Amino acid sequence: MNRLSSEKRRQILHLMVEGNTVNGIERLTGASKHTILRLLELAGQACMAHHDRAVRQVKSVRIECDEIWSFNYCKRANLAKAKAAPAQAGDVWTWTAIDADSKLLVSYLLGNRDADAAFDFMSDVADRLANRVQLTTDGHGAYLQAVVGAFGIDVDYAQLVKHYGPTADLPGPDRKYSPGRYVGSHKRRLLGQPHKPLVSTSYVEKHNQTMRLHMKRYARLTAAHSKKIENLVHSMALYATWYNFARVNSAVRMSPAMAAGLADRLWDVGDIVNLIESAEAERLAA
Repeated sequence: MNRLSSEKRRQILHLMVEGNTVNGIERLTGASKHTILRLLELAGQACMAHHDRAVRQVKSVRIECDEIWSFNYCKRANLAKAKAAPAQAGDVWTWTAIDADSKLLVSYLLGNRDADAAFDFMSDVADRLANRVQLTTDGHGAYLQAVVGAFGIDVDYAQLVKHYGPTADLPGPDRKYSPGRYVGSHKRRLLGQPHKPLVSTSYVEKHNQTMRLHMKRYARLTAAHSKKIENLVHSMALYATWYNFARVNSAVRMSPAMAAGLADRLWDVGDIVNLIESAEAERLAA
């Protein structure tokens, strides 16, 4: 079986993390769609394993959490009309936890926006932290029980609850595609003694925009959504390692992993290729 060279792999992965579509990468590189998706699978598996090993004992002070919407195959509203929709078709929510100081993506989870997913997500966040933190989420009701189950009382937890007005007075397409108008917010202390001026979700919400820019599967109003849930999961895993280790964050002027003390140098996409090839060598040796 023919195998892509390391440089070709690097080129394709670089195009992926810069927000190109699979079809676009096929046109730019000459690699087949099947080959590109197989490389995404290998990269996703290697990056998930690396994230699980490397992002541990994070010495954080403030953690911000949020959920970002996407969909697999089709939107939930269209499931009844979709032909041959796979079992996991419909809305997909990606839960993310950002360290407010280093901008490290501490944890992520793809699933539903329900209590089970909230608990799994918060349990993973708690497992990756080295100390007590101040935690801020939005007002989603599933968070409180999940935070208590994962952290107990060893956390300073508050919610930032935002309030939005209607969009009925907006003209034309703006009415359909614009979010509700922000009209205010309030901060709600739930556990411990969170410092009120630091109760914020601004950094994690800014990170939502970064995800949509660098992963076409998360971009709005395009035909680049995932047709298989595995592709979305692998795309997120690749992005997480690239974002944490190989991308300079303008706020900290280094990679988030360097700012968090998890790396001593800035990676590039070639280091992700090395992860893939190391995993392949281990499988051959087994």
